[in-house]
Amino acid sequence: MTDAATVGVLGAGAWGTALAQMLASDGREVILWARESELVTEINAERRNSLFLPSVVVAPSIRATGELGDLAKLDVLLIVTPAQHTASVLGAMPSHPRDLVLCSKGIEAGTGRLMNHVARDAAPHSEITVLSGPTFAHEVAAGLPTAVTLACAGGTAQWNRIAPAIARPKFRPYYSDDVVGAEIGGAVKNVLAIACGVVDGLGLGQNARAALIARGYAEMLRFGEALGAERDTLAGLCGLGDLVLTCSSTASRNFSLGKALGEGGDAATLMADRRTVAEGAHTAPVLTELAARHGVSMPIVTAVYRLLQGAPASAIVAELLARPLAAESDS
Repeated sequence: MTDAATVGVLGAGAWGTALAQMLASDGREVILWARESELVTEINAERRNSLFLPSVVVAPSIRATGELGDLAKLDVLLIVTPAQHTASVLGAMPSHPRDLVLCSKGIEAGTGRLMNHVARDAAPHSEITVLSGPTFAHEVAAGLPTAVTLACAGGTAQWNRIAPAIARPKFRPYYSDDVVGAEIGGAVKNVLAIACGVVDGLGLGQNARAALIARGYAEMLRFGEALGAERDTLAGLCGLGDLVLTCSSTASRNFSLGKALGEGGDAATLMADRRTVAEGAHTAPVLTELAARHGVSMPIVTAVYRLLQGAPASAIVAELLARPLAAESDS
């Protein structure tokens, strides 16, 4: 496969549209699948995605489609559907490309499956890659410099096929073979970003947020190692890098949700009103369950889960601060 590989993007939300825009930055044809027929029409006729990424003029070489079959024979397909819908969308495709690049960050509710397991079950003849890292959609769409982890289950042979197809001068992938680590970093940081938003919403200050990021990272490491992830992966772009970005800006959907909770918003109302998905809200319950199953202490993740169940933010923070004193490496 050469750098002229035909690439498609499955999912036309903000992140999917941004990735398509980045891929089309050199004039290459990109096929973008959208569930909403009106969005397909708008992208093709007006070069706009007013629903999810209104700030962008969609590149002329991007062709939107509502037909999953149009993506089935592409060389590389980026999967950018919300994590909770990945299984159903992949299952509805008539066939699948050889290489699937998973770009959604989350854990499947109800089953506890990581996205690579979901994709393997739905597309057993495809090879799986995970793309993850510190990425805000609007910055990628604008062509600002971005670096990501590209974790290839198929090793360097798969990397040599996919990296030239998706790399651009301002979009730089770094190789890894730790698919589990890349996924866990992306899933856990979404939950921790909600917690950091709560800190901001309560007005607890920068000291508290820095402490939460550090302690949250310790939880990410404990959980990742329990599931077989490598520490070096979680210390890189798709772990610590993504955590720092997402926990520091209202451009993060998860941070914004947490900020609204900290300001006194009702969790059910906030999530019902959101057009775009704050994936951490779906991940927190299943992550809490998985942590308990593996005997991993994740008090911040558990606190976010309780917040989403309706517990008052101030009370949850008070409980965290009242935990017994302990060595940093043990708590």
